[in-house]
Amino acid sequence: MLSDTPGIHHVTGLVASAQRNVDFYVGVLGLRLVKRTVNQNDVLRYHLFYGNATGDPGTVLTCFPYPNESPGRVGKPQIAAVAFVVPPGSLPYWRGRLADHGVDVVGTDSRFGDRALRFTDPDGTNVELVEGEAPVEPWTGGGVPEQYAIRGVHSVSALPTNPYTTAALLDTLGFELVGEERTRDETRIRYEADGEYATVVDLLERPTTEFGREGTGSIQHVAVRVDSVEALYEWHDFLRERDYDVSRVHDRYFFHSLYVREPGGILFELATEEPGLAVDEDVDALGESLVLPDRFAEDRALAEGQLPALSVPFMDD
Repeated sequence: MLSDTPGIHHVTGLVASAQRNVDFYVGVLGLRLVKRTVNQNDVLRYHLFYGNATGDPGTVLTCFPYPNESPGRVGKPQIAAVAFVVPPGSLPYWRGRLADHGVDVVGTDSRFGDRALRFTDPDGTNVELVEGEAPVEPWTGGGVPEQYAIRGVHSVSALPTNPYTTAALLDTLGFELVGEERTRDETRIRYEADGEYATVVDLLERPTTEFGREGTGSIQHVAVRVDSVEALYEWHDFLRERDYDVSRVHDRYFFHSLYVREPGGILFELATEEPGLAVDEDVDALGESLVLPDRFAEDRALAEGQLPALSVPFMDD
């Protein structure tokens, strides 16, 4: 029997500059660079992982830097924004911190009783900080005091072409409909998994929104957690039998996963929680050097010769 997902595993976006990406998510948002590795489809491109001290599933944002890629455009069918949890009462601190780093706040609002702060990263990715509780130990080596530090992923907001088909997949994965809020411009439909944190996917209905374009600044996919490789194969067969557009199971070294693009156009990944981002490094050394899956070992000299050097705030001080 298939087990429901407890929530989000990670969120992945496309960016232009690796260094600028590190400067923002480490230097401004205070996340830890927990893994610098390569795109497993292109060893000459970085794959950067940010999260809490150990890069626990549900705390992680990953980014693929593509310096020659054209900028993306938010629209259907895309994930429109990623949100992180911050402690209740901390948004004034974050507004000040963002201003000190030259980041303009797009706006603030309240959703389902939670206050949210909206802004964009240097590539134009929509990022949000949502006040709430999460049983996550934050990373405290990134310049943000512990009482304000990010406690993992809160949610993603998706813009499908057909919210009903996206909702059907969420329901299949174990998310439950918990509410709906309407404004003049959009309807926000909230689905929540039965986990302890990183549990929310919001579906947005914006009738006037045009189709988007994937590129730098766009969020490529959201991954949800699966408890084992065996369960992942069960999900593969289950989804395939129901005519979903589903990939084979991939060994991503840090986890196994598969991809499914549902009829509403949103790309989901199902990923195992183990072996995890600390499988090949000491926790104290996470993110300090380039690590490669074993099958790319002989490509190390090539990768290191092509990838730009990175300076990591606080790590290099």
